[in-house]
Amino acid sequence: MAFSGFHRHPLGYLLVIGLFALSVNAIDIFLEWNVTLDSTIQPASQQQPVIAINGLFPGPLINTTTNDFVHVNVFNNLDEPLLFTWNGIQQRLNSWQDGVSGTNCPILPGTNWTFAFQTKDQIGSFFYFPSINFQKAAGGFGPIRINNRNVIAVPFPKPEDEFDLLIGDWSFDNYKVTRSLMTNPTIAFDSIPNIMLMNGKPPFGNPEGKAFESFTVTQGKVYRFRISNVGTSLSFNFRIQNHNMLLVETEGSYTNQTILDSLDVHVGQSYSVLVTANQVDADYFIVASPKLLNATEFSSLVGVGVLHYSNSAAQPVGPLPTGPDPFDLDFSVNQAKSIRWNMTTGAARPNPQGTFNVTNVTISQTFVLENSVTMINGLPQAVVNNVSYLTIDTPLKLADFLVNGSGVYQLDEFPVQSVNLNASFGVSVATGNHKGWIEIVLKNNWEFIDSWHLDGFGFYTVGFGNGDWTPELRNTYNLFDPVVRSTVQVYPGGWTAVYAFLDNPGMWNLRSQLLKNWFLGQELYLRVHDSDPNPAKERPPPENLLLCGVFNQSSVPASVHLRP
Repeated sequence: MAFSGFHRHPLGYLLVIGLFALSVNAIDIFLEWNVTLDSTIQPASQQQPVIAINGLFPGPLINTTTNDFVHVNVFNNLDEPLLFTWNGIQQRLNSWQDGVSGTNCPILPGTNWTFAFQTKDQIGSFFYFPSINFQKAAGGFGPIRINNRNVIAVPFPKPEDEFDLLIGDWSFDNYKVTRSLMTNPTIAFDSIPNIMLMNGKPPFGNPEGKAFESFTVTQGKVYRFRISNVGTSLSFNFRIQNHNMLLVETEGSYTNQTILDSLDVHVGQSYSVLVTANQVDADYFIVASPKLLNATEFSSLVGVGVLHYSNSAAQPVGPLPTGPDPFDLDFSVNQAKSIRWNMTTGAARPNPQGTFNVTNVTISQTFVLENSVTMINGLPQAVVNNVSYLTIDTPLKLADFLVNGSGVYQLDEFPVQSVNLNASFGVSVATGNHKGWIEIVLKNNWEFIDSWHLDGFGFYTVGFGNGDWTPELRNTYNLFDPVVRSTVQVYPGGWTAVYAFLDNPGMWNLRSQLLKNWFLGQELYLRVHDSDPNPAKERPPPENLLLCGVFNQSSVPASVHLRP
């Protein structure tokens, strides 16, 4: 059922002409999503409802081309507020569309709101998901493809077909129940999911006899698998029985093409691999097994699907293909270091990716961010440098635009290079120097693999290491061909170093991709500000901008004209 109108006051009379720069051959894509809590899909044995979009779980594919304009009209049929974020879409000059609590007022139940964004200067494999209220644990995620423009050469032949494969851990409990139990340290810190799903389906051979995921291929043909980890907490190792994979892309970057027999995929990450159907006509297992867990064969935490050859008449046989030891972090780190940027091919633009290298950049800022867990006021919290982010009702971007943040947050109180002595809450907003290079060192004190994501930018992944990080370890960085991606893993007891070029003004979320960590406060915001008011530098608010929190029609400065 569609709803019209908004229950909050949109800002009006703001020019939408020029909202997006005109792009050659770009098209407008209009989508209408009805978001519901569906109790009939039941991906696991429990009677758990899922968040479905137009009746689908996972949600529908957003299939775009570089520079297209995407309009997603979201009708919220849930009983609580809703937002979607577009994992890896950089929202160039337009953090108004980022869809996180620090940039957008939520879509209230029974209302609709339209996101409008451009896939500016990007290609690759991504996904979307609900960003607030712990809702990702109930689904609502789906794939995003950004295809190359026809004028840009792709560094591999066109495959016979492409498959989106969204894999993620899943819990039997209703997400609202789990959310309510986050006050319990055991649930918050120690609980693990129950099952691994492939495109919302349980493993092959599941005891309930539910449908499993299967992909049909023709012998001799090549197929592109776009693999994303849409889970809440577990990294996994991906492999296909008797088949190698050619790694070609990750999160909008073409990689050096490497033949792999298995691939680690961490929470929030996406990859493209080419698979040649070069075996005898039969069915073969597709496997995703969790890292740092003892998951026995065919246990529910091993995701299992099927690669089905079109002339095969039998189900797969034999043991599952073995992968690396799930506790062998040396394998994982070495594989991560081997994933390099293809410096000679174009991507969204015809000039080679390597044109934008970091060999001789000058770093203007360094952040050293250390994760941990603690108790604050008797409640379990995740912290960054001993500060747990306090989610407030007023979007930071809205406050920044209307009152320069006054009364909502205080800029640069967050410690970007040190750990506070005492744990506390904070509305953490740090300055990012516009058009400067930032170095971010991410340290992991947890016993599992963490993932960090920065909206609005790509990370140049320059280094991984064990133990503590010191400035001398910069000598170990790969500055020649580090892969550029939006989500990076940080191994237990180790560190990951990334560079980013802050040429995209806005308010940008820097967070853990592990859902519990994020929900419990492992995040901050990077305010990249350009004092030039020219809309070409940063776009004005959209015409349908919603007000919430401390702002309503009467509280907006007189300089901002409101629709009556």
